[in-house]
Amino acid sequence: MAYLSTDKVEHHFHDVVIVGSGGAGMRCALQLADAGHRVAVVTKVLPTRSHTVAAQGGINASLGNVASDHWHWHMYDTVKGSDYLGDQDAIEYMCRAAPLLVRELEHQGVPFSRLDDGRIYQRPFGGQSREFGEGGQASRTCAAADRTGHAILHSLYQQNLRAGTHFYQEFFALDLITGDDGCQGLMAWDIARGEYHLFQAKAVILATGGAGRVFRVTTNAHICTGDGGALTLAAGLPMEDMEFFQFHPTGIADVGPLITEGVRGEGGYLINANGERFMERYAPTAKDLASRDVVSRAIAQEIREGRGCGPKKDHVLLKLDHLGEELIMSKLPNIHELALRFADVDCTKDPVPVQPTVHYTMGGIPTNRFGEVVYSKGRNKEVVFPGLYAIGEAACVSVHGANRLGGNSLLEIVVFGRACGNQVMKHLREHRYHAQLDVDCWQRGAERVERWLSSARDRREGPSIADVRLRMQTIMQEHFGVYRTEELMAEGVARLESLAGEMDRAVISDGCGLFNTELVEALELENLMALARVTAAGALARRESRGAHARDDYPERDDERWMRHTLATLDSEGVKLGYKPVRTSPMTVESFPPKKRVY
Repeated sequence: MAYLSTDKVEHHFHDVVIVGSGGAGMRCALQLADAGHRVAVVTKVLPTRSHTVAAQGGINASLGNVASDHWHWHMYDTVKGSDYLGDQDAIEYMCRAAPLLVRELEHQGVPFSRLDDGRIYQRPFGGQSREFGEGGQASRTCAAADRTGHAILHSLYQQNLRAGTHFYQEFFALDLITGDDGCQGLMAWDIARGEYHLFQAKAVILATGGAGRVFRVTTNAHICTGDGGALTLAAGLPMEDMEFFQFHPTGIADVGPLITEGVRGEGGYLINANGERFMERYAPTAKDLASRDVVSRAIAQEIREGRGCGPKKDHVLLKLDHLGEELIMSKLPNIHELALRFADVDCTKDPVPVQPTVHYTMGGIPTNRFGEVVYSKGRNKEVVFPGLYAIGEAACVSVHGANRLGGNSLLEIVVFGRACGNQVMKHLREHRYHAQLDVDCWQRGAERVERWLSSARDRREGPSIADVRLRMQTIMQEHFGVYRTEELMAEGVARLESLAGEMDRAVISDGCGLFNTELVEALELENLMALARVTAAGALARRESRGAHARDDYPERDDERWMRHTLATLDSEGVKLGYKPVRTSPMTVESFPPKKRVY
């Protein structure tokens, strides 16, 4: 590989570099910029195109609209929803902070929908307590119609412009600059100009979102390629609980765009080919508002048993026309538009075809509740990797455990965006100067780009990026779906490892450095392949059913052997797995011991 000289790399100095411009990165950047620090946000898309805009239904907080609701109930629901794999200290921290952070968003300009008396509108969502309250159902999810994530992201972006945050738009993160003292910066590629940039920083925060694009059918945008997780693996650090990918029960059939849980919160319900409300069989109390993994498995079971709808009998129907056009157009206008565009259905008149669709990465980069990246050292000893932080869907705190409750993802990004900001400010007080970088520290990142460009310039032959990506996504879709078995997953792991071996021969056809979208897709495929491999290995090893990880051959949860987090690393020899205990002790309240999870 050709040597890259210093004069080919533009050098930047910042106090903090944040990779990713979604809600988590924006919330953290705003806090640090307002405190007077020089903050850079490095993002491969325009900031307002980050995937937070796709969050529809709302953000959870016990604001007291239902008099008997309380953050303790919110915590209980989250622990239960996680199938007891969530770390209870982090869950308590999130649920206690929720009301404060939602009201802060309101003051920052988020246009929440309102009740008649002026309070923030809250709707019921799946997995929320039914044991108390007026009418027996908590309404805890604060909503801005069905465009809540869009409203939050735009408000935070505007606030960051006011605060003077530096945005580097359409820059692709190539490599973390690490050494004995931790993380000191980031190597990036300017997509538009075809230039290398070295960002030196006292702290690097990964806020790159999820990795839903390892699967073929997903609610995730094409940008959700797990870039932060792949950077972490390349630095020799682990990923946590990657076997837990959430299937949202109501993606539009065959194409994947999300139909928010808010539809069922407003009174919509699922029916099978017989016109039957089948959720009463699977969750007699919560029915259509059971947790997402329960509803997804119920839909899959209906399809398995021949009660699916359509010519292929591969989906069910989501009925909301009975809610009336006025309610739909006022509280669910985006859903009306999505159903028309992707299913050719007017949901004010007809039901929408839906099926379980990959939606959310519950696993991610291991962190503590301060956003610091951690790794295991010795038996059950966890240490911080200095200068490196992760927040949002890219991270695994872990507040979601084996299954995330709807409405907790937007909450997580602002709560831990704030927590990380607080911790980084402490770090900056102790680290006032930039570290001395190793000579040629940018070479590894540059090699990623030069390898692909040279394949095009030399006209080498090999599989195309599009072909390898589709085969990888198909393997993940077919072998690691809603229901899993040893035989099916073992075959998937073998096929995936064989496909990973083809990456060295894969080529691109465009050798130009300027705005080379094929190059970007090749770099994203490297990231996706790394995360697919650790996901598959972790899923095959976990011999139980817990949350989103459901096995036909091990149908029960096994707390004695498997109430622990998976840690996966990746090197030239392949995937290596380790484990660490779940933190079951909250900070100030009694813990919630595991029990049978029913809705």
